Amino acid sequence: MTTKKPAKTSVARSKGAQVKKTTAPQAGTVRVAAIQMASGPSVPANLAETERLIELAVEAGARLIVLPEFFCIMAMKDSYVVKAREAEGHGPIQAFLSRMAKKHKIWLIGGSVPLEASVANKVRNSCLVYDERGKQVARYDKIHLFGLDLGNERYQEAKLIEPGDKVVVINSPFGRIGLSICYDLRFPELYRAMPDVDIIVVPSAFTATTGRAHFETLIRARAIENLAYVIAPAQGGYHLSGRETNGDSMIVDPWGVVLDRLPRGSGIVIANINPAYQTSLRKSLPALQHRFITCQQIEVEVVERRAVAKREPSSK
Repeated sequence: MTTKKPAKTSVARSKGAQVKKTTAPQAGTVRVAAIQMASGPSVPANLAETERLIELAVEAGARLIVLPEFFCIMAMKDSYVVKAREAEGHGPIQAFLSRMAKKHKIWLIGGSVPLEASVANKVRNSCLVYDERGKQVARYDKIHLFGLDLGNERYQEAKLIEPGDKVVVINSPFGRIGLSICYDLRFPELYRAMPDVDIIVVPSAFTATTGRAHFETLIRARAIENLAYVIAPAQGGYHLSGRETNGDSMIVDPWGVVLDRLPRGSGIVIANINPAYQTSLRKSLPALQHRFITCQQIEVEVVERRAVAKREPSSK
């Protein structure tokens, strides 16, 4: 079988960098972007950096932009994250995401935001999706919570995060998008529970240790086994808390080809998604139709964006 691979596109990297000129998206394709950051403890400073990077992605023609996990805060202590948490639909972080989506007329996936949990000392690690009108159209709460003990390196997300219990996919103008966050990547059954996804997003903050060993392998595996595009924005660098994150944000096509990547630092990763190419792959290799072992599924929410209500003509 001979298939044509989508062309690789350019990356905007360091502060002050200009977006390199890229070939305009071909007819029938859509340009998407993954944003990489090395967020700190200040929410306002992180939002300012996020806005700068969103603008670079928009200049490069992106219509769907995905932010990394906890783009808005990488705190010195868990208690600071709890202090920054917001009620759903209220707060400066969510207002910012809505404003950016509406201003640039893009779909914006806010990697993850700390939202209120059922207990006072925890948060929900929530991936929020906004459409081009600035309306929140979907929310996914991270299900799998990271734990690692290598002696000198320990993490226990369950101390801070209350897990979600629902798989979420959303029908968008770009195809059906499956939502996940970071450590979810290690659990392929989550993605098998997603019905007919075209795009998988994996906003992440992988540690330098686990990221170097496994991040690319896992991202490409999820793309190949689901014959789906994977958009994987990440935290990448040193944080004031002393943590080092892996970076290596990437966009991978359904054949497992890395279309674009950014090893370290703040910047954007850009690629074109080609539905016709994806359809041809699924027709040539119908592996998704050959499955006969089913996984026990938890609740799955398929979100349909509501149509804009038409206003009645004024009688005046």
